[in-house]
Amino acid sequence: MEDLHISPFNLINTELPDLAMDVYHNNEIQKRKLNEYKGKWLILFFYPADFTFVCPTELREMAQMYPTFQESDCEILSVSTDTAFVHKAWHDNSEAIKTVQFPMAADPSGELCMSLGTYIEEEGLSYRASFVVDPDGVIKAYEMHDNSIGRSAAELYRKLQAAQYVREHGGEVCPANWKPGAQTLTPGVDLVGKI
Repeated sequence: MEDLHISPFNLINTELPDLAMDVYHNNEIQKRKLNEYKGKWLILFFYPADFTFVCPTELREMAQMYPTFQESDCEILSVSTDTAFVHKAWHDNSEAIKTVQFPMAADPSGELCMSLGTYIEEEGLSYRASFVVDPDGVIKAYEMHDNSIGRSAAELYRKLQAAQYVREHGGEVCPANWKPGAQTLTPGVDLVGKI
């Protein structure tokens, strides 16, 4: 009989691996280590490949919201299994990608993708996946999509805001669709029947 038990790869509250990667940013290719982003919030934004269809729509939307993420002390690092040279070529040739001002990381070996469970081995690509990482380098939220389903930068930003609020207000939790200014809950004080 076939084993139908699926064990999810749980990364919540685990630390990012400290890998070095080539990053295309500000028209330069540099070697960066993930621990260089410690001290501020980080969004890791995995996508399958440059020069594709859904990816530029997502990266353009993230580019439009990049100043908003920066105002919240957050860096965005997009990641695919393309090389940094392909990132540069895409940036030079795509009107959508020309708007990208955040660093674009290259993971051609798939090492980071494999360590975070986003790697599609038979394709050598990553699933669409988003990680919210706190200033200590600890993963606080992540989501993964089939590559045919695009993501929402606004929803990712809402998750960042909720993670930041919870970090700053120990003991409080954020209910469904919480946004800054909305009511939070305190476990043990707010009873489920009152909600």
